[in-house]
Amino acid sequence: MKYTTLPNTNIKVSKICLGSMTWGNQNTEAEGHKQLDYAFEKGVNFIDTAELYPVPASPETQGKTSEIIGSWLKKIGNRDKVVLASKIAGNGDYTAHIRTTGFSKSSIIEAIDAELVRLETDYIDLYQLHWPERETNTFGVRDYNHNPNDTWEDNFNEVLHTLEHQIKAGKIRHIGLSNEKAWGTMRFLQESKVNNLPRPITIQNAYSLLCRTFEGDLAEVSLRENIGLLAYSPMAFGVLSGKYIQGKAADNARLKLFPRFARYSGKQATEAAKRYLEIAERNGLTLAQMALAFVNQRPFITSSIIGATNLEQLKENIASINIDLSEDIISQINEVHGTIPNPAP
Repeated sequence: MKYTTLPNTNIKVSKICLGSMTWGNQNTEAEGHKQLDYAFEKGVNFIDTAELYPVPASPETQGKTSEIIGSWLKKIGNRDKVVLASKIAGNGDYTAHIRTTGFSKSSIIEAIDAELVRLETDYIDLYQLHWPERETNTFGVRDYNHNPNDTWEDNFNEVLHTLEHQIKAGKIRHIGLSNEKAWGTMRFLQESKVNNLPRPITIQNAYSLLCRTFEGDLAEVSLRENIGLLAYSPMAFGVLSGKYIQGKAADNARLKLFPRFARYSGKQATEAAKRYLEIAERNGLTLAQMALAFVNQRPFITSSIIGATNLEQLKENIASINIDLSEDIISQINEVHGTIPNPAP
């Protein structure tokens, strides 16, 4: 395994982070524990979850993923060897079964306390805001369209003050953002600097061969402000495994079970994935290996979040950390990207 540190901290984390959002829905507790055991054995010490999980979100399953992680932590007794990341859900119809009060002080306190119980721990190493409260272009929406009637009011300062109290109480150690844009990221950093408040150290956004929108303004923010990217969906919901293109997807594959998750399955995304598959095969790699190695090598990456529904997938994904793509392969990838840029924003 390769390691780095969470920006502006001395916390060492694996360059591969184990994602968990299928546990409690597609995967049982026993399967989740097997994935955790294997990843930990291979040097993965970084685990990401959220109060929302598993996905798809529902009142019946909400929080079960974190409970699975909690029972595993209790079983192994090595809490100090694991770096835990979790998230508070943002507003929206999708999360109305959790709460409708956004990132208010009471919401943040309630969310953290409940998550600590589920995770069977006294603290969370990295606590993230799952997505912005304000109306902005997230989750596959390409362009920002301003809504002058958006009811959101600027509360960056209040949110950071609340998180500061939780840090001082010892419940969380550091904070991060997720699905955030350049403007929101800089506002958080500004409030932190001007008012001596906790500083976000990471941003968890989608990043893959099919979604390189982070390389716009956010890449500059990341590198100049030292706020690391935790890349989620580096496999584009499994599309970049090649199994859907080649017709090899099992009946329990995510996109077969949940066709609503079509962010990476459009016509242009499928065509781009086919071209990336050709590059991988020409160079003796699987598409999954090439897709993950590409993400791992980007200069703004702190860790890439991989998820799997079975151990074989997990083994291949973790092994990608040992692959270094040549400049020639990178050039071939960029040629496709230049022709079909960001087909799945």
